Amino acid sequence: MKARWLQRLVPRSRPVLQGALAVCLVGSALPASALPGFDEVRQAFQPSDTLILSHEGEVLQRLRTDATVRRGQWVPLADVSPALRQALVLSEDKRFFEHSGVDWHAASAAAWGNLWNQRTRGASTITMQLAGLLDGDWRQGPGGRTVVQKLGQTVAAKVLDRRWRKDQILEAYLNLVPFRSELVGIDALSRTLFGKAAHGLDDREAAVAAALVRAPNARPALVAQRACGVLRGMQQRPGVNGARVDCDALDLFTTAALQRRAFDASEGVAPHFARYLLRQRFKDGAAVPERVTSTLRAPLQRFAMQSLQQHLRELRGRNVEDGAVLVLDNATGQVLAWVGSSGQLSQASEVDAVLALRQPGSTLKPFLYGQAIAERRLTAASLVEDSPAQITTASGLYIPQNYDRQFKGWVSVRTALAASLNVPAVRTLVMVTPDAFHRQLGALGLPLRENGDYFGYSLALGSAEVPLLHLTNAFRSLANGGRFSPVVVLPTQARPAFTPALDARAAFIVGDILSDGNARARTFGTDSVLATRFWSAVKTGTSKDMRDNWAVGWSERYTVGVWVGNASGAAMHDVSGTSGAAPVWATVMGFLHAREPSRPPRLQQGLVQWPVRFGPAGGDGDSATASLPLEAARTEWFVPGTQQSVFAINNVADGALSVRAGGQKRSKPAEPQADLGPARILLPVHGTVIALDPDIPPQSQRLRLQAADRAGLRLAWRMDGKPLGRGAVLEWLPWPGRHTLELVDAQGQVLDTVRFEVRGAGVAPGAVPGTVSKPR
Repeated sequence: MKARWLQRLVPRSRPVLQGALAVCLVGSALPASALPGFDEVRQAFQPSDTLILSHEGEVLQRLRTDATVRRGQWVPLADVSPALRQALVLSEDKRFFEHSGVDWHAASAAAWGNLWNQRTRGASTITMQLAGLLDGDWRQGPGGRTVVQKLGQTVAAKVLDRRWRKDQILEAYLNLVPFRSELVGIDALSRTLFGKAAHGLDDREAAVAAALVRAPNARPALVAQRACGVLRGMQQRPGVNGARVDCDALDLFTTAALQRRAFDASEGVAPHFARYLLRQRFKDGAAVPERVTSTLRAPLQRFAMQSLQQHLRELRGRNVEDGAVLVLDNATGQVLAWVGSSGQLSQASEVDAVLALRQPGSTLKPFLYGQAIAERRLTAASLVEDSPAQITTASGLYIPQNYDRQFKGWVSVRTALAASLNVPAVRTLVMVTPDAFHRQLGALGLPLRENGDYFGYSLALGSAEVPLLHLTNAFRSLANGGRFSPVVVLPTQARPAFTPALDARAAFIVGDILSDGNARARTFGTDSVLATRFWSAVKTGTSKDMRDNWAVGWSERYTVGVWVGNASGAAMHDVSGTSGAAPVWATVMGFLHAREPSRPPRLQQGLVQWPVRFGPAGGDGDSATASLPLEAARTEWFVPGTQQSVFAINNVADGALSVRAGGQKRSKPAEPQADLGPARILLPVHGTVIALDPDIPPQSQRLRLQAADRAGLRLAWRMDGKPLGRGAVLEWLPWPGRHTLELVDAQGQVLDTVRFEVRGAGVAPGAVPGTVSKPR
């Protein structure tokens, strides 16, 4: 049977030559018979890009994943420009639709030309070239093809022509042929050199593409010369009013096209998420599929990106250009939106702010209070003192400040957390201890690179660095009753594996506090952007020098985290917790719940609801206000065994403002004895080393200078020999260095002297104090 089709394949010639050819063709027929079918070739085609699809099947991102070659998507022949089809056939195989895989007329002409050393067009047809692309045995090497390769390619072309349709051959060829450099296939060529899809190529572009098939890496001038010949041939086709071809203009066009690289390595609305997904799910060189369906929601992703960009444009002039948005599904942990940067607004758009380590500011406070409530150290109604505090540490005094540099006095935990007061949070961390809080954050999935002692008490105010991804997922744990599970980026039917991270009752109480608009009113007002028309709980945060601004919160179904700032770490100008990230958070939450309700969480078993009232303010204040209750009576939630009906504070000694590292209040310093003189310095103590808090702007930190005056003298202070101020109590803006503090009377006589040291970056002497302290 083979003999018969071999005889049909080889033209009549002398018996000896025919016999020799038959022997060679029999040997080459075996690999040719194993050529794949069209469907196999189509399915095996692997683009150099991976398409990331949304949950709905919409393409969100195209991302290059193969750096060795540049292939686009497979293009059906019907989507290829008719001009390109004609140019390719005209340039490579004029009788493509007439021969049966091998153009014997062209082969004879080529053989005759070679015999007489004449330059002729090659006899290789499109079908023969496709055979070489499909089987490496027939591929041309540096020295050209051998006789056996040429014969094998001929056999393979005949087999292809018999098994495949002409349109299939042309379609496969257009998608597999190398054009120039790393470009393979018509989709990569048209998008790279011409910036358009293959169906949009005109005659001029088609002529250049066809010319590149013949000599992929030729000089632009030679490519233009060949393209000019192809274009002339196309203008002479029947039914076309042939116009004069301007080869000089085509030369300029070709040179410009060959220098263009319009086919970006990444394109779409979720570049950072696409890279994260591929890194996490296809590690260690695993093959990446052509299409990957993700958990993202296309409409939500686009809306989140547009909302972030719009808000950052509104903040123009405040030195803020970057931001990030993350939306998680509470029940499954699926990532529904991931906006890693502000795109064109950013000078560092490749930086993924969802994964970048940034200081979270006050967004860590819910976990701190949750731990204190779970450990029964505090309740939501417990009273904590918001007043100047100097916390003794191994390196000196830690002096936290509030955002507005004002103190609220005694407040409940509900007010302290909702209003984001800093001093009560630091006092709470003194009770919990930094190491214990560090372990709590680790259980919630927050990766801290250093231990609790490294951060010290500033950990209560967010001095550690965490990514938005992990911070938002930690808030999702609060939404799930204190249960933690990792985020999910690929659709799955498996249920998330939750692990307990925080007492469910404490998580419920924290959520109830963060959803209480009245409790946050002392800082944010009653008409805050944080107030939504549906149930939601939210916490804002700002890091030192206003470098990072956050808003993270949850509703019944979703957890949304937003960060704004600068990837460079530059400080923003006049951007607060409610003007930075919060508006974006509220806008995204409103989009999620435009047609979907959000109900309060279900009551956790074991909680007790108890009516509470608060005692009067007391103290040495105005008699008109001293008798008023600290806060209005209300019904509060308690962990069983911690409830009580009345919360009140007795009068507190004036000197009971310092806190030791162990968490116990220090009693008022003993009054000086008579032999110590009429007055003495109580604070600071001689030899004190004061460490400035790196998380609070230096101009916003104050050191309390306090003196005991038994004789009622007119006291004055001198610092390093220069007058500083008058009175028994004075707030001083410290600056680094070793200082001598003197207490003098009205005549200038020195009554007491102490020496101490200030360490850290401070404000130069004489600088005007700022008006902004530790942000909320």
